[in-house]
Amino acid sequence: MSLNPPVFLKEKEENNSKFVEIQHSQTASIAAEDPLQNLRLASQEVLHKAQQSGRSKCLKCGGSRMFYCYTCYVPVENVPIQQMPLVKLPLKIDIIKHPNETDGKSTAIHAKLLAPESVNIYTYPCIPEYEEKDHEVALVFPGPKSVSVKDISFHLQKRIQNNVKGKNDDPDKPFIKRKKTEEQDLNDSNGQDTTLKKIIFIDSTWNQTNKIFTDERLQGLLQVELKTRKTCFWRHQKGKPDTFLSTIEAIYYFLVDYHTDILKEKYQGQYDNLLFFYSFMYQLIKNAKCSGDKETRKLIH
Repeated sequence: MSLNPPVFLKEKEENNSKFVEIQHSQTASIAAEDPLQNLRLASQEVLHKAQQSGRSKCLKCGGSRMFYCYTCYVPVENVPIQQMPLVKLPLKIDIIKHPNETDGKSTAIHAKLLAPESVNIYTYPCIPEYEEKDHEVALVFPGPKSVSVKDISFHLQKRIQNNVKGKNDDPDKPFIKRKKTEEQDLNDSNGQDTTLKKIIFIDSTWNQTNKIFTDERLQGLLQVELKTRKTCFWRHQKGKPDTFLSTIEAIYYFLVDYHTDILKEKYQGQYDNLLFFYSFMYQLIKNAKCSGDKETRKLIH
């Protein structure tokens, strides 16, 4: 009696294998077409209703806007703030906006709307001084001196050590011999100060970033480079690679990496609602492109 399986069983196994491969391929294709599909978002029903009713009034300045006022950083009348999610962030975020950046086209405003207690937006050149806090602040910007998110604490610790060493090496300062317990307390406090407390993002086109990045108030800060990700932004900059992210994408991806690489916690969608407006607009424009609905695209733009 032959121990080899019948031919029809072999064919069935091969067909099943091909079916699984096709399923995986289709899933990957869908994910590539809609990379925002797996986000854990609050209900966007309020945005659907606002989109159907059209532009509404800003309760602060009276301007006619869609979804939110990009001047006052508040939702408009037909988007009640109670129906919007609020996102709790693990650190403060400063966004430095180029003066020529069009307010209505900036995604930085999404962060301010959804995490108002943690986000501040400044228009260059009116920005804070960061020199005294350079051991707890970092700037997200790619370059040869940039470090990865997981190495932030290590480099902030080095800055603290260099600052302490610089003070101890001051020839005009009298040398004070510390007791061992005092030295231990100093080391303990230094260790606590390595926590990143604020992260800075530049909001501008890539051609405009150099003016802000080269400002002396930012030059001494630790630079952080994000992992390579592809943008979904519908206003993609002509001639630039698809790895150039919009501001809200950069903020979101930084926080995801910070959560896993620095806080060492499993990411379970804690910051997904930062893309509450972004994902809705992305889907709206994608649908409008497919249907040729120019009016919807005008409303968003």
